[in-house]
Amino acid sequence: MLLLWIWCLVLLVVLWLYLRRKYSQFSDYGVRHLRPVPLLGNMTRLLFRMEHSTDFIDRMYKAFPNERFIGLYEFVSPAVIVKDIELLKKITVKDFEHFLDHRAMIDEKTDPFFGRNLFFLKGQEWKDMRSTLSPAFTSSKMRLMLPFMVNVGHQMIETLKKKIKNSKTNYVDVDCKDLTTRFANDVIASCAFGLKVDSLVEENNDFYKMGKEASTFTFKQLLLFFAVANFPKIMKILNITFFSDTVTNFFKHLVLNTMNERESHQIIRPDMIHLLMEAKKGKLTHEDNTINGADAGFAAVEESNVGKNNVNRVWTDDDLVAQAIIFFVAGFETVSSAMSFTLHELAVNPDVQDVLVAEIRENEKKNGGKFDYNSIQNMVYMDMVVSEALRLWPAALGLDRVCTKDYNLGRANDKCDKDYIIHKGEGIFLPIWCIHRDPRYYPNPNKFDPERFSEENRHRIQPFTYLPFGAGPRNCIGSRFALCEVKVMIYQLLQHIEISPSDKTAIPVKLCKNTFNLKIEGGHWVRMKIRE
Repeated sequence: MLLLWIWCLVLLVVLWLYLRRKYSQFSDYGVRHLRPVPLLGNMTRLLFRMEHSTDFIDRMYKAFPNERFIGLYEFVSPAVIVKDIELLKKITVKDFEHFLDHRAMIDEKTDPFFGRNLFFLKGQEWKDMRSTLSPAFTSSKMRLMLPFMVNVGHQMIETLKKKIKNSKTNYVDVDCKDLTTRFANDVIASCAFGLKVDSLVEENNDFYKMGKEASTFTFKQLLLFFAVANFPKIMKILNITFFSDTVTNFFKHLVLNTMNERESHQIIRPDMIHLLMEAKKGKLTHEDNTINGADAGFAAVEESNVGKNNVNRVWTDDDLVAQAIIFFVAGFETVSSAMSFTLHELAVNPDVQDVLVAEIRENEKKNGGKFDYNSIQNMVYMDMVVSEALRLWPAALGLDRVCTKDYNLGRANDKCDKDYIIHKGEGIFLPIWCIHRDPRYYPNPNKFDPERFSEENRHRIQPFTYLPFGAGPRNCIGSRFALCEVKVMIYQLLQHIEISPSDKTAIPVKLCKNTFNLKIEGGHWVRMKIRE
């Protein structure tokens, strides 16, 4: 018995010494950080759902206002939260090669169809895949896909009108998160897979069910994310996957069967499956991403030289399936989030809605009812509204990077006496949510104000303080598609439907704590009636 007590004491001492060494990493260099809880680090409040992810990162960001960067302990792993804009620029652009990769979230051997997509690929493989796919996301390709989006919008409007006309009150209260998720689902079904789906009528269709399961990041998946990022060897041994076999097999069979059918019947449709098939044959080439001088809007990001390289690499069918899946997952959640929060802001800011409706009517009059890619890109106030919605409600709370080779971050503050070296394998977090709501960059930051992005004011926005689609070579490849889809949906909806707050509209907004996604607690409710 005495021997057992001795061993327990020894183990406790070893654990204490281990944690003391681990949790002294930032202190040794004068890097400010919140005091960690043994084994849990700074993750306690997030793990026990005491706050949403936005509150968690915002609390870290504001705790030490004058630092260039601060420390964070994810359990026992150190990570750095970058606050200084010049340092952020260096990490994402100038010294990009030191921070080339995202942290591992899915093991490609355990989950090949999710782990080998563009988001999770690393090093040269990522560069080659980015170059392969980049030509599929230029403005000229988006112009070809716009009619598919418009057709889905017609379906949505017809269904909403029927519901309103059948109601006894001449209006319906709609959870616009559900509405925009179904719209995004049907757009992806059409633009990516060539399928005609009407999720507002067939509410439980397989495509919607599988997409919702694949793109909804629950608290369980949040824990898995941190577990894979911090304990990759253990998670690999346990062989735990993020997604069920049902979801994986559904998308695998859908993509491969569609490709095989088109190959055998020589079917050509200008959608994402076709572009992936062209990419596999090496027939996609990068071109100028503007149409008659019109780009996708202020929020759109430019493709770097990495994405414009010519690549002769041969990709497997599994690799192409993985790209189709990430296109679906990213488009399903992030685009629906942008649309639902934009609708919420239009409902609670009727003055903004009135100006936007006036611009839509002016566009209809000027173009004789014609609605195409150029006309939607030339709508200045529409771009201002969408840009501001993405500032206030960015789909990505931050950018994560992993250090691929040791890097000198410099000194955390003026009082530090030595530079902090971030080592290979350690994480970096760039807090988009906090930067977008920092009063130093955006006065009265919690106010929805599209005028920030007017021609007269946009020059006041400091470079690298507006990052809805990331920055540098690893920015979001689908920014043009996302912006086009959001604008098409808002345009068509406001053409026919007036939006206002309902009794269930959340004012002010409070976010759900049980999901990693941005979601309003109680739902994104608004009231809709047919516009006169």
